[in-house]
Amino acid sequence: MAAETSPAVETIDFSSGRRKAQVAMLLYPDCTLLDFAGPHTALVPYADIHLVWETLDPVITDSGVTVHPTMTFEQCPAELDVLFVPGGTGQTRAVLNQKALHFLTDRGAQAKYVTSVCTGALVLGAAGLLNGYRAGTHWSVRDLLPLVGATPVNERVVIDGNRITGGGITAGIDFGLTLLAKLVDEEAAQTSQLAMEYAPEPPFDAGLPEQAPPAVVERLTTMMAGPIGEITRALEDLRPGDTDRPIR
Repeated sequence: MAAETSPAVETIDFSSGRRKAQVAMLLYPDCTLLDFAGPHTALVPYADIHLVWETLDPVITDSGVTVHPTMTFEQCPAELDVLFVPGGTGQTRAVLNQKALHFLTDRGAQAKYVTSVCTGALVLGAAGLLNGYRAGTHWSVRDLLPLVGATPVNERVVIDGNRITGGGITAGIDFGLTLLAKLVDEEAAQTSQLAMEYAPEPPFDAGLPEQAPPAVVERLTTMMAGPIGEITRALEDLRPGDTDRPIR
């Protein structure tokens, strides 16, 4: 199925003091902190960022850090500049949460940019928001994207119309800067990059399965087998965009 025509996206003129971008970041139990912390840091000087969940109860990320939502689904603005979904080991529960999927489907229909990082793409896809689009996600689940109608792309940040999807976890910083350049301009993105002193020099050349030692790839693949199996079964049973199933 071909992607629908993307809505026209206007660059936001922040220099006029007109307004900040309205950004909604979905939270859910066991989401990955860095998936949204990186983009949050890049965007926050230019955006009102809403951390959204079905209640205002604290959400525990998969690293054990507690994050407090700033508003519920019902309180979130109807018209957004950016709708964003992080990944995390709680991805399967997010995919099975009909309130979350309904929220994404509703806001995604109007948002100027519909976005994700890491396995957040699978959650977006479960809401029917990546059908017909090219998308990126964590390397370990890239082959699951066709289950939600998306074409997998092996790139750190993938742009297809108004869909912008990032690869695994640390790609969130690249994603955030890429998005900021589109929302404002490249100078704003470069300023944010400099403020973060984002000039990666990793101590090991093991950030991709093609680069890491085979034993390391095997070890991590074994560790992730359980969560990947869960999300695979959930997506195989799911009709993307189906928000009429009983809420779990």
